[in-house]
Amino acid sequence: MIENQGERAQKIVTIFDDIYNLPDCRAYYRAMDHAGFRTAHYAAAAFRAVLAELKRVRGLTSAGVMDFASGYGIGGALTRHEVSLDDVLTRYRDPWFDDATSEAVIAADRDWFAGHRRGDQEDRSFGIDIADKALDYARAVGIFDEVFPENLQADAPSPALQEALAATDLVIECGSVAHMLPAALDRVLSGAGARAPWVITAPIRGNDTAEAMEIMAGHGLTVEALDVPPFRHRRFADADEQARAIANAEARGHKTDGYETTGYFHAQLFLARPAAEATPVANWPVSPVAASAG
Repeated sequence: MIENQGERAQKIVTIFDDIYNLPDCRAYYRAMDHAGFRTAHYAAAAFRAVLAELKRVRGLTSAGVMDFASGYGIGGALTRHEVSLDDVLTRYRDPWFDDATSEAVIAADRDWFAGHRRGDQEDRSFGIDIADKALDYARAVGIFDEVFPENLQADAPSPALQEALAATDLVIECGSVAHMLPAALDRVLSGAGARAPWVITAPIRGNDTAEAMEIMAGHGLTVEALDVPPFRHRRFADADEQARAIANAEARGHKTDGYETTGYFHAQLFLARPAAEATPVANWPVSPVAASAG
């Protein structure tokens, strides 16, 4: 879960670095539970609505879904399974997870996710992140069909990832468009080629999103803010982090009273898609606004 501290020259950091790439997810989700993490609740509901409309527009029975900067795969998990964010976070409060081995956690999670797989789910799901252990976990429990521990900000995609990108219809990104640094985002969209995937992302208000938006526009995608009110991302770690977030959000024209002033990062949803496929959101069979309520 990466938060940009405002200036592109500054390092992108997270307070969860030490638990972002472990053999299983429990420490990470327990930390996110403690921090009041909510982005995946709102974002994944919108992911499902967008995926349904994309498949309707393209006449697809199955689609390729790439979870960018996926970590342990919470975005992919909530998109692919009949589980809520609260279901996931509550699961890891169970004392059984205190002393279980990673092998036992993976086996239990594999069974749990298999029992909650959406019945109509025929989509291919891919995960990409630099966190190789987190990706291995997500593949082992059935969240992803294929995973790619690659750094697209520094390197071109491998042949295997290139093949997956060419089969990608939708890119989802849950947590911050800062994950999608310009070179990485450009390589994702270039790799997809003529397939021109839709992209839905949930950046934190105040993050520097301008270059990412320009990259998407440069690939012929029309970018729009979905009409979903700003929602809680996670609780601030301390007063200094809150002060920085308020300053960053206000510098980008956001009203922070009632949002960041309440003690939480807030995020919002953006959708990018080819202009020819930009159907009115009000006409979708599933509303991302209604789906994200609560």
